[in-house]
Amino acid sequence: MKRICLILAALTLLLLSSCGQEGALMSSATESTISSSAAEPTPEASKIFENESQLESKEEMEEKPVDMPAPENFVLISGGEFQMGSPDTEAWRGTDETRHTVTVSGFYMSTCELTQAEYQAVMGENPSSFAGDNLPVENFSWLDAVNYCNARSEQEGRTPAYIIDGENVTWNRAANGYRLPTEAEWEYACRAGTETPFYMENSPSADDANYYGHYPYQIEENYFSQGNLTVQPGEYRGETLPVGSFEPNPFGLYDMHGNVSEWVWDFYSAYSTEPQTDPTGPETGTLRVYRGGGWNDFGKNLRSAYRATLAQDKSSFNLGLRLVLNAGAGTGSAVTSAAGKQAESGGKVLIAYFSWSGNTRGIADEIQSQTGADIFEITPVTPYSSDYNTVLDEAQRDQNQQARPELANHVEDMAQYDTILLGYPNWWASIPMPVATFLEEYDFTGKTIVPFCSHGGGRFGQSLTAIAKLAPDAVIGEGLSVHYSGGAGMPDDVAAWLNTNSID
Repeated sequence: MKRICLILAALTLLLLSSCGQEGALMSSATESTISSSAAEPTPEASKIFENESQLESKEEMEEKPVDMPAPENFVLISGGEFQMGSPDTEAWRGTDETRHTVTVSGFYMSTCELTQAEYQAVMGENPSSFAGDNLPVENFSWLDAVNYCNARSEQEGRTPAYIIDGENVTWNRAANGYRLPTEAEWEYACRAGTETPFYMENSPSADDANYYGHYPYQIEENYFSQGNLTVQPGEYRGETLPVGSFEPNPFGLYDMHGNVSEWVWDFYSAYSTEPQTDPTGPETGTLRVYRGGGWNDFGKNLRSAYRATLAQDKSSFNLGLRLVLNAGAGTGSAVTSAAGKQAESGGKVLIAYFSWSGNTRGIADEIQSQTGADIFEITPVTPYSSDYNTVLDEAQRDQNQQARPELANHVEDMAQYDTILLGYPNWWASIPMPVATFLEEYDFTGKTIVPFCSHGGGRFGQSLTAIAKLAPDAVIGEGLSVHYSGGAGMPDDVAAWLNTNSID
C-alpha cells in the first residue's frame, strides 16, 4: 500500500509543476443569472474524512516526519511583526479593519493560487466556472478546501492538518500537511513589508492584476474627473487568467491582488485591539473569511486589508485557494465549530426592495406576481437625485461614509416573515446604503435572506458580503443577479431562482 501511495504522490508532483506554465484557456461560458456563489459543496468532497474511523490515531500522526520538504513552487515566508488592518486615513477602508499589531511565525506559501489541474489530480473533479488546467480552481466551498488539503496530504504521505466532523473542523497545528493560511498569515504575506493599501507603490492597474479594470482604486469619487486618478481605468477581462500571469509581490507571490479571492482559515469577527501572536480567529462563527479580490471585483476590494465573507458551505465563481505548509513543528490545535443557523419555517415571505431606475422594482413585481408574497419598498426620507450623474456621486459618497439614510417607512411586524427576498441595484459593487439601514433595523436571526439584484455587468459585486456582515445570524439563500431589467427571459429566470430556493 505504501508503494502505491508513493507512486501516486510522484505522479501528482509531476502534474503539479511550476505555476507559471501556460495551460489551456477557458472556453467561453454563458453567464447564468442565478449566482453560483450559493452552490452546495460536492458530495464527493464532503464525504472525505467525515468519520472519525477514517482518521489516523494520534500515535500514527506523530510518526510522520514534520520536516518533509516543501514543493518547489512554495516559498518560505519568514516570520515577523506587522500592522494588520488599515489606518483610519485609508480610502474605502471598512470599519472591520481596525489596525493592530500582529506577530506571525514563519511558514511556506504556494507562489500561485491552486490550479484546476492540481485540484482535479487529487479530487477527481473540477467545480470551476471557467475551464483550463492552469487557471485557478474556483467555485468550491471552504469545507471543500479543507477536504482537499487533507486528501492531498494523504496522497503525498503527509499528516493531514484537519480533523473534519461535519461542520466542525479542528486544525492540528503540529501536522505537516497542507492547510489554509490564517487571515493574519495571508495579510502578512500579501503586504510583504508594506503598509500601503496594496503591496505595490500605486494601486494596481489592469496591467498589474486581473480585476474589474474599469473601476480602479478610488474611481468612485473621481468618476467625473479621472485626471485626478493615479491609475486610469483599464481592461475588464470578465474571466480568470492562468495563474502567475503578472509580476509577483516582493515575497515572490503571484496574484495576491485579483484573479480569484482566496479562502483563509478564520471565522469572521471583529479584530482584537491587543497585540497578538499567530492568531487563528474565533472558535465559533457563521461566516468564513476570504481575501485578495478577484476578476470581478473593483480595485477597492483588492486592498491588502479588505475582508470578504461567505458561509463555509457556500462557493463562488470568484473564489479559490492558496496553500500553506508549516515551516516548523507547531503546537496545539485550533478547534472551530460553525454556529448553527437554523432557518425558521412556516412563516410568510416578504419581498423587500430598493429601486432607483425601476429595474429592481420590475423584478420585485415579477416575483410578487409569481408568489403572491407581501411586498415592501425601502424608501429613504430624502430621495436620491433623479439625475444619473448626480446619483452616482451621491451613492459613492454614502457608501464611502457608510451612511445610514433614514427610512420613510417600516415593516410593522417583521416577526411574521421567515423569508425575506431582498432586492437592490448593484451600486459601486455593493448594496445601496438604504438597504444597510433596513438590515440594521430588524433582527434577522433564524430568517432566510434571499438576495436579488439588478446590475450593469458586475453581478453581485461584494454585495453578498455586505449583507452577510450586516445580518450574520440569517441564512443567506441563493441569489439572483439580473442584467439591467432582464429582458424577455427575466420571468423564466425568476421562476428558476424561486424553484432553486424552494419558494412557491
